[in-house]
Amino acid sequence: MKYRKLGNCGSSVSVIGFGSWLTIGGTVDVKTGNSLIRTAFDYGINFFDTADVYSSGKSEIFLGKTLSAFRRRDLFIASKCFWPMSDNINDKGLSRKHIFESVHESLRNLKTDYIDLYQCHRYDNDTPVEETCRAFNSLIEQGKILYWGVSEWSKANISEAVNVCGKLNLHKPVSNQPQYSLLYRDIEYNGVMDYCEKKGIGQVVWSPLGQGVLTGKYNIKKEAGKDTRLGHDKYNVFVKKLAVEENLKKVEKLMQIARELNTTASCLSLAWCLRKEIVSATITSATKLNQLKENIKAAGINIPADVIKKIDEIFKIKK
Repeated sequence: MKYRKLGNCGSSVSVIGFGSWLTIGGTVDVKTGNSLIRTAFDYGINFFDTADVYSSGKSEIFLGKTLSAFRRRDLFIASKCFWPMSDNINDKGLSRKHIFESVHESLRNLKTDYIDLYQCHRYDNDTPVEETCRAFNSLIEQGKILYWGVSEWSKANISEAVNVCGKLNLHKPVSNQPQYSLLYRDIEYNGVMDYCEKKGIGQVVWSPLGQGVLTGKYNIKKEAGKDTRLGHDKYNVFVKKLAVEENLKKVEKLMQIARELNTTASCLSLAWCLRKEIVSATITSATKLNQLKENIKAAGINIPADVIKKIDEIFKIKK
């Protein structure tokens, strides 16, 4: 495993992170989930990412139970808050009240005294950014979280928070969690990646395999299996948007390049995301051990410049 600093902060995370959206506490059974988490740890993964809303808290609870078997100092645990957790009018957003109540619930679920990275799952238009920044600063000063970050914030949103923190001498966000893959490259042209690079804000990217489309398991001529995300009516809302014919044809070309390099499309896709040092980690999900082990191999791959150029030609950015 390889590790990178989380932006400009002093802590390091594994370049392959372990994600839990839809899987841990959700589609994956207890035995498999435990095996996946333990294997991830054994292979050097220290970055475990979750959120309060994942499977309505079951993801955090599952992770907390299994991760409690390891030394806390060997783990870097990340969670998030923002989305509504009940019908209560205040049980949502990034108000001081919701952030404080959410972090305490996450601490209970995760069976830990502190959370390494606590993130704003989205931007809150209904709460002043200063209130949010002060709330996260207070939690850091109290030792309940060590760092804070954002997810799916625009350049303007992130800049606003950084400026507020600078003006008030508060702890600044150290990370951003955007969607990023060969099939979704928005942060490259909307200013987010460039801004974060200048400010030392690390990217911990989600869906780096394009909801599994970039693994090559979906075929134009073959119907998706019921054991896949695309073939599951309950969980295929996002993947259906990416598993279109145009993208599947591009993936076929990517698979050919991967074969020439004696690797897989999965490894190549993850290594492509990691070609930029500002990407601190790729957050991957798996439902099977072989998928997890395949993802981990990507940590050891360096893509030659001519191959990156070839891949970029296939997956051109559409502005």
